[in-house]
Amino acid sequence: MHQTIPVERSVNSHSIFEDLLEPKSSSRRKHYLIASDFDQTLSFNDTGVELSAMLGLSDFEAKVNGLANSHLVQQGGELTYLLLHDPDYRQVRREHLWEAGKRIRLKKNLAPLMELLQQGIDGHRFTFYVVSASPEEVVCSALEGIVPPERIFGTRLNFHPETGEITSVSKLTAGYGKVTVLDQLQEQLGIPWDRIVYLGDGSSDVHVMLHLNRCEGYTIAVSENTHLAPIARRTVLSDNAFSVLIPILEDVIGWTDRSQIRELFEQHGLDVQGWEKTQVDRLAIAATENDTADVPLNAV
Repeated sequence: MHQTIPVERSVNSHSIFEDLLEPKSSSRRKHYLIASDFDQTLSFNDTGVELSAMLGLSDFEAKVNGLANSHLVQQGGELTYLLLHDPDYRQVRREHLWEAGKRIRLKKNLAPLMELLQQGIDGHRFTFYVVSASPEEVVCSALEGIVPPERIFGTRLNFHPETGEITSVSKLTAGYGKVTVLDQLQEQLGIPWDRIVYLGDGSSDVHVMLHLNRCEGYTIAVSENTHLAPIARRTVLSDNAFSVLIPILEDVIGWTDRSQIRELFEQHGLDVQGWEKTQVDRLAIAATENDTADVPLNAV
């Protein structure tokens, strides 16, 4: 049975995988790196919100807003700060993080998307990594059986060997931390920058997207975040993980025929509907201070 993907799109100016489709020419074969954020990019949930709800804590968002306004931590690192310094979160142990991951709701068809990328498309190969500010335990738990743990880079916490309490952070993948991880992946895999794609949804992804744009990579936003959407090369809004394939197929691989894209989706039981290409100008217009009355046309 076909599933329906409603897609709204706005435009802004080491593994060897088998191929899904036979390439027309061996010279067309290319290897791409796709790196993705996790919270609200591959999932619908925010890790901090889910963990807090599980623990019966209701003021997570207020605390995050307070940290953001004080500029004490990098954007995306708020949960880590609370886990280390907030008394309400001192109860968190590794098993709580793992359980929170199991509660997170993933976007539709994420597993089939990973399978397709692993197989390859039109002779092109894809290596997929997750780069998230969330604790690695949460992301690995949520993506268990979908993305191998060695392909997941999250915030790494240290735990007390006896009490299990979180004691420190060995690696924070928020803000500039994501830039560092992407640089390391590019160097290790040897993939040219113009064959690297990054997917993200929020302010924590701004630094890495700016960095990748400067290096002539390709960036995709999956939200209308006011800081991110103007930076990303493309924005795709959908509850289905397959939607990110559209800008990749069109702009990165170079497919120009929409029917070809629809056919690929249909091969995986998906029917693209509501595919609208839009460009939105948002303006706030107010009168100037001296524009309190109509000015005569002959006024000097």
